[in-house]
Amino acid sequence: MPNDFKVLKITELVRPGEVSGVEKYYRHTIKTKGGVILSVDVSEADFTQEKAQPILLAAAK
Repeated sequence: MPNDFKVLKITELVRPGEVSGVEKYYRHTIKTKGGVILSVDVSEADFTQEKAQPILLAAAK
């Protein structure tokens, strides 16, 4: 898994919530092993290594 992508940058962002308030999310800029650079948004609830890793891996493939 570690060779499928490399995280270049993580940016914390906010947007208006669907119901009220604001939602935090994290934009990961990754580089795949093929050299493609992607931006992947991960919700605050999924911003742990265990939950974010499969999300980023799916985007890299």
